[in-house]
Amino acid sequence: MQLDELELDLPPVFEIGTKVRTCKLIRNDGTYPGQEIGATLAKKGEIGYVISIGTFLQNSYIYAVHFIEKGFIVGCRKKELEAVEEIK
Repeated sequence: MQLDELELDLPPVFEIGTKVRTCKLIRNDGTYPGQEIGATLAKKGEIGYVISIGTFLQNSYIYAVHFIEKGFIVGCRKKELEAVEEIK
């Protein structure tokens, strides 16, 4: 994707129900209620499922990922996730 190209001009990379893995450590940036800023929400390699898709600043998708083992639902950008398996 080029700098002048909006992510929202393309379909979402992940669909609802997609099993995903985090590519990096995800910390609370202050938008996750009930957790301290900087608290770890998901470690690199944790598995979750996309449960909804929203947008951020009208230029990118935010994937709500349910990390079942932790019980957290965390908003992630596509660069923070990779698909574990394809939906059939």
